[in-house]
Amino acid sequence: MLKEFKEFITGGNVIEFAVAVIMAGAIGAVVKGFVSNIVMPIVGVFTGGVSFTDQKLVLSEAVIDATGKVTLAENAIMYGAWIDSIINLIIVGFVMFMMIKAYNKMKKKEEAAAPAGPSQEDLLAEIRDLLKK
Repeated sequence: MLKEFKEFITGGNVIEFAVAVIMAGAIGAVVKGFVSNIVMPIVGVFTGGVSFTDQKLVLSEAVIDATGKVTLAENAIMYGAWIDSIINLIIVGFVMFMMIKAYNKMKKKEEAAAPAGPSQEDLLAEIRDLLKK
């Protein structure tokens, strides 16, 4: 059982999947930084300096006692952060699409460059002829 597990874990598909998950996490972090630090400030300029990440719909205000301590936290729908997440999703999806498109193009070139061997019928005919002799 240990040998089977070792074969499984060192198999190409598992390692490729692990690399893909790590790369997706890294790409996600880069895109989140790009959207939060570059795209959203530009969008804010066009919306009159409004930052989408801070946009919210307050359902109930925070309750503060006489000492200034919050006794009941604010209840709000943070739709600005949701818009930020949607933009992240679109950019990550586009980046992944471009990566897969480039991979498929590269794979197609490799398949075209590989020399075509004899067909299965040719090999069977050759075996038949050898058996006749």
